[in-house]
Amino acid sequence: MPVVFVHGVPDTGQVWHRVVALIDRPDVVVVDLPGFGTPRPDRFAATKEAYVDWLAERIAELGQPVDLVGHDWGALLVQRVASIHPDRVRTWAAGGAVVDPTYEWHDVARLWQTPEVGEQVMAALRGEALAAALAGAGAPREDAEAAAGRVDDEMSACILALYRSAVHVGEEWDAGLDAITAPGLVIHGSRDPYVPPSFAERLAARTGAPAHLLDCGHWWELERPDEVAALLTAHWQAA
Repeated sequence: MPVVFVHGVPDTGQVWHRVVALIDRPDVVVVDLPGFGTPRPDRFAATKEAYVDWLAERIAELGQPVDLVGHDWGALLVQRVASIHPDRVRTWAAGGAVVDPTYEWHDVARLWQTPEVGEQVMAALRGEALAAALAGAGAPREDAEAAAGRVDDEMSACILALYRSAVHVGEEWDAGLDAITAPGLVIHGSRDPYVPPSFAERLAARTGAPAHLLDCGHWWELERPDEVAALLTAHWQAA
């Protein structure tokens, strides 16, 4: 029964290194989404639906239902896969992003979604500027610098394509939440600057999952790895 960890933006699977080190199970799978630290396949569109299909296929290849964990954009993908492929998900855990039609994208996301402006912002938000922004949202400085160093032209292009495909993701994926049957867990930072905690509580109520608001910013898996590992372990054991 594998556990599959899914990262967000602008991260790779490395964002889970602190939590994975504390997980006592032999079946951990940490994915790198196409274009995020790994090559993008030919003709891969890098849209939200393309990433959902890619993740669902990777899970299917494992041959059994998985414990699925996602942060940020990984959280959105987890919620979607759990809603349209319930047979592939034993449990799910997510935080840092929610499927909710009332959520309004944060300022940087809206800039990325704007043609030409997004390209300019992406070009400027590299290196130290990006590291500072990630650290300001809660990522430990060493992790923020490492993440910023992994952002290249391919990842930047994928981020723009992904966000431009998702202007109305809340409305488009909202109805699917009612189809989620697997036990869930919502983990969220109480000081998340991108997604107010009230949205995490709404997702928990909608899906019947418990919500745990940790005393941290956006990157709870880096800021509170001990608590996250304990919450996940208890969640899996209870399923």
